[in-house]
Amino acid sequence: MAQAGFDRRRINGPEESHPPVFDGTDHGISPYASWEVGQPRQGRLPADVRPIFLKPGLISQANGSAYVETSRTKVVCAVYGPRQSKSSSYSEKGRLNVEVKFAPFSCTRRRAPLRDAEDRSVAVLIHQSLIPSVRLELIPKSTIDVFITILENDGLEGCVASGALAASAALADSGIELFGLVVSCSSSLVGQDIWLDPTEEEAKIAEGTLVLVCMPALGTITNIWQAGQLDPQKTIECLEACQERCNDIHAVVAQALLEHTQKS
Repeated sequence: MAQAGFDRRRINGPEESHPPVFDGTDHGISPYASWEVGQPRQGRLPADVRPIFLKPGLISQANGSAYVETSRTKVVCAVYGPRQSKSSSYSEKGRLNVEVKFAPFSCTRRRAPLRDAEDRSVAVLIHQSLIPSVRLELIPKSTIDVFITILENDGLEGCVASGALAASAALADSGIELFGLVVSCSSSLVGQDIWLDPTEEEAKIAEGTLVLVCMPALGTITNIWQAGQLDPQKTIECLEACQERCNDIHAVVAQALLEHTQKS
């Protein structure tokens, strides 16, 4: 007699299962569970950012692509175009479309494989960050599609910063003319200290967060996103700290693109 609920077309798991038990702070145990205001940052200095790994040209089928990994934040971006717009009306400038999608396994709690409000809000922030850098006047009646997939999420601030970085590197890899590379850095105010590149756990204990997106080569700010409570003086300090770190990140991205170009 067939068992109730048994599906012969699938690999059926055991009737009883138990969650795995991990030992260490990297597997579900927050390092800030007993943290109090005034204590130092765990694992990094306040002005340190996580190591950045950038791999351009990862997707061969796309016109341009890039993979960015900063510890537990992993983002992949693919660029298609420019191609002729489907709109019947003539446009003197091209159009840039940005779509962001979280992988179902990217967050602590599994996400449904459908776009939601958070996907759209992140896509809008990245779109606003990229628009000033792309020379859309050179591609009239054309469309550039940017698809960003977040493979692992360690804080919304890191997703916005890494997503903008990956998208700009992918646009440069595709050969689309840019005014300059777009890089980003996030910061958070914890007590009276400014912590750069906060993780999800660090953002939870912060009073406010700020994400700066800019083109260091031109000294131009393309977007600023702020959340929480930050007074004007602390906001200026966060901007200065992020801008200084963006210069270092710009050098890393430019070197990675240069090495990729020399190999191809």
